[in-house]
Amino acid sequence: MKTSQAQLFIVSAPSGAGKTSLVRRTIKELDKLGVSISHTTRGMRPGETDGEDYFFTDRATFEQMIEQDQFLEYAEVFGNYYGTSVAAVQQNLNNGTDVILEIDWQGAAQVRQKLDDVVSIFILPPSRASLIERLKGRGQDSDDVIERRTGEAVLEMQQYHRADYLIINDDFDQALMELKSVIVSYRVTKSRQALQHAGLITSLTH
Repeated sequence: MKTSQAQLFIVSAPSGAGKTSLVRRTIKELDKLGVSISHTTRGMRPGETDGEDYFFTDRATFEQMIEQDQFLEYAEVFGNYYGTSVAAVQQNLNNGTDVILEIDWQGAAQVRQKLDDVVSIFILPPSRASLIERLKGRGQDSDDVIERRTGEAVLEMQQYHRADYLIINDDFDQALMELKSVIVSYRVTKSRQALQHAGLITSLTH
């Protein structure tokens, strides 16, 4: 699926670990980097925009897309479906744009089963207390929902060992630098540079 000149990155984290903020800043500060917008059946939250945060769709449409094998990965979380469209990812990769998938560990496992050349990154909060504080700070969920999300977060964090890289989001700027460093390091691998600068390398070595 992937073109040889673009890289697919998976970023996973429990809810409240700051994954979305880190990914958005990384995309803003690095060129030729995009995030795959997921489809979901959950309701739109205040401040969200359809087609920008998620593609919001109904359950029947989502299940039809599953039957048509249109997802690279999908999962049901908290009673709602989330999925990554194959077409959206492929379009970016074909354009030479690196792609970040913001997905949970189950989705990451599905992607790794289908694709070999994937770089996975896991983000952890500095403590459980800070995770709960961040979840409460959103002001969008009830105490019951926060308790359930905390329990799910613990199960999610137990899967950190499946990733290639682990980032602790204690200091945001430090975590941002580490995330950007992983991406940049893959951009300067010999194989990728040889493809992107084939003309230059030929002129220098022949």
